[in-house]
Amino acid sequence: METFLTLTVSLFTNTPIDKTLEIIRDRLTKDTTLPERIRLNVTDTMELLEFILTTTYFSFRGNIYRQKFGAAMVSPVSAILANLSMEWLEQQAIATAPLDCAPKYWRRYVDDVLEVIKKDTTEKLTEHLNKVDETGNIKFTYEEEEVSSIPFLDTLVVRKQDGSIKLLIYRKKTHTDQYLNFESQHPLHQKLGVIRTLIDRMDSIVTEEEDKKEEEKKIRTALQNCGYPRWAMDRVKQQMSTSKIKCNSSKKSTDDNPSKGMVVLPYVAGLSEKLKRIFWKHKIATAMKPHNTIKSLLVHPKDKRETNQMCEVVYNIDCKGCEKSYIGETGRAFDTRLKEHQKDEKKAETKKYTRARRKESTTEFNKSAITDHVAAKNHVIDWEELQYLTEKQTSSKEKSGRPYGSGERGPPP
Repeated sequence: METFLTLTVSLFTNTPIDKTLEIIRDRLTKDTTLPERIRLNVTDTMELLEFILTTTYFSFRGNIYRQKFGAAMVSPVSAILANLSMEWLEQQAIATAPLDCAPKYWRRYVDDVLEVIKKDTTEKLTEHLNKVDETGNIKFTYEEEEVSSIPFLDTLVVRKQDGSIKLLIYRKKTHTDQYLNFESQHPLHQKLGVIRTLIDRMDSIVTEEEDKKEEEKKIRTALQNCGYPRWAMDRVKQQMSTSKIKCNSSKKSTDDNPSKGMVVLPYVAGLSEKLKRIFWKHKIATAMKPHNTIKSLLVHPKDKRETNQMCEVVYNIDCKGCEKSYIGETGRAFDTRLKEHQKDEKKAETKKYTRARRKESTTEFNKSAITDHVAAKNHVIDWEELQYLTEKQTSSKEKSGRPYGSGERGPPP
């Protein structure tokens, strides 16, 4: 017998959508408790799910594309879809595996599988697994046990001489031990949280005390290289040793003095801590986040849209005939709304008004206050000098008394 780790290649983008939808439909049909949990029937649920999975549009360098196969990487439903597909596939694979290479042990997490099989049957089983998916898109690779150990997820499974196993923390060869630097602009509790995470991982995974001592030495060395003082880890260990008592006392105090809410503060060293203490006096919890990150400065996964294509825009349009201006907002693309304004304004300009008709037009309302203003005053709109406003700029303009309209439509003055 030998240990054998199976890995799938790019599972999300290779998940067969049509086959997975069949699997989901079959499971929903057999689920007798479905009407008790959701209001939609199976047909409506499948139509909605199919719409979500097939409308995978995205833009790249100004062009719009659609993903033709597989599930989108950023979609929250993709993980569920891939897991259901893998569950069906593994059931078929195990049930139809040849007897001479059938796995004695099989444990899977999403697309990672830990197996125990007979020696010299690795390639045969891998070949069998790659035939289960009819589309041929889901492919398996494998890693074999080396020096009586094999990695699986975050653990290193080690076979001992007596046949038993022990677990260690697994680190890839490319692991650099680079954690949040202690001198970085982050609140202290977040830095201590890094230590707490590493210690908690050690306590949860490592099975033998001697190995835990070695792992703790590695953690201390790595944190020391990241600028952490010795007292930081000692404080966290002390907090964790008394966490159960503190948890009970904090629960009691929370029940007696319930929080009145939470605010999120951008972290500024020294200032944010003082604000946190002030808010806490009024029973208001606080959370802190960095107001500027390297990721926000360097990573731009989506194409930047032109301003005229943006939605949720507040804009300002001036009149050439007077000092008044129109301030509006739209949830649609601004370019679409602007064309509507211009089209309505041209209709108003082409109308010939008599004195009586002009007086009558003052009581009529068009699609926007711009058209009303043109009809009533016979003025020309300045379409070239468009401004995009923030809410603060909008409020200051409104207070000045300059606007002749606001919102998607409004009456003339």
